[in-house]
Formats: sequence, structure tokens, C-alpha cells
Amino acid sequence: MRPMGDCVFCEIVAGERPAHRVLETDDAVAFLDTRPLFKGHTLLLPRAHVETFSDLPHELVGPIFTHAQRLATAMETGLGAAGSFVAMNNRISQSVPHLHVHIVPRNRKDGLRGFFWPRTKYDSDEEAAGFAARLRDAVPS
Repeated sequence: MRPMGDCVFCEIVAGERPAHRVLETDDAVAFLDTRPLFKGHTLLLPRAHVETFSDLPHELVGPIFTHAQRLATAMETGLGAAGSFVAMNNRISQSVPHLHVHIVPRNRKDGLRGFFWPRTKYDSDEEAAGFAARLRDAVPS
């Protein structure tokens, strides 16, 4: 598996496209979604170009979900969220064909119901950078 030249996420992984990074390891990168359900909504993806969950090599399944678990913890400790929503689209509704896990901060009565998900925006690039820093600092080792 190698980076794909026309993949937005591969460009982010390679540092060719800007993103508010939250987590970087040898096998994965996580950054803020530019159209978050709620502020702090993070996308976690393998560094290698993998399109679907079925394509993810077995040796990466554990590490990717360990990172997802760490990021879910950071939603609570870093942002004060009551919990989190962790999800992955597989082909259908997968806006970028590079496997990615959504980790979204949740609170009671936050307006997220079923699959009708409101999208929000950061007020500024500085606000997004602040959310990324708070999450980055809260990711457990």
C-alpha cells in the first residue's frame, strides 16, 4: 500500500495539504474534520492508503482501534465531553476513499439524532488550532 496521488488524505499525511493534526504515529494520523458534527470531531486514518475496512491489513486493525480509543478518551479529558461517537463509513457515505474513523465529542441533548447529523464550522482557523491542541495534549500515552 502506497500513497495515492489523487487522495486528499494521502496529501494530508504527506504534509502537502494543511490540517489541524491531533495525533501522529508511525502507522496513523488524526486531524480535525473541516466540517465537524461538533467542534473537536476528529478523523483517524492509517498512513498507508487503504480504501475500505476490508482492505485494512490485519496487523493494523489493533493499532488503529487503540488510537481510536485514545482519541475517544481525549474527547472527554481534553474537551470535557460527556462521551463520544465513534464510526466508520465503508464505501457508502465515505466522502474520501481512504479509510477513516470519525471520533466525535458527544454531550446529552447535543442535537445528534439517528443519522441526521448537523454540521458546524469553526469560527476561525485559530479556534480549530485551539481544539486540535487541546485534544493533542489530552491523548493518553
